[in-house]
Amino acid sequence: MIRQADPQDLPAVLALLAEANLPTEGVAEHFHSFFVVDEGGRIVASAGLERHGDAALLRSLAVSTDVRRTGLGAALLRRALHEANGRSDGIYALTTTAEAYLSRFGFERVSRSCLPAQLLGSRELQDACPSSAVAMKWRSAAASAG
Repeated sequence: MIRQADPQDLPAVLALLAEANLPTEGVAEHFHSFFVVDEGGRIVASAGLERHGDAALLRSLAVSTDVRRTGLGAALLRRALHEANGRSDGIYALTTTAEAYLSRFGFERVSRSCLPAQLLGSRELQDACPSSAVAMKWRSAAASAG
């Protein structure tokens, strides 16, 4: 079941992110806008949004290895995009491994110089993600059929 993350989910999400080799910096500060997939009390997937003004940064999209390729990640991503939709400055992501996956949902590569200034306060941009991470912007709901 996809649901809004509860504070008690934080340790499980941090463990999931560590398993996926994703950064955990800044997660606790933005955990109020995270979503999880809860299967019988076990957190098997997460996705977070960092809202900065009228822009949002998708982060921490992770799925436990034993439930990958079941559609849970896609459903969770769609939920996060639905929640962030309508931000006038857009929805962005940084990735070192998921560019092709995110492209299936309407994300396109952009230059880091195109990122809205309000996102520069994100730990993802400051020091959590390597400078080699690809910046992407979500372009359309129509393309997010994935």
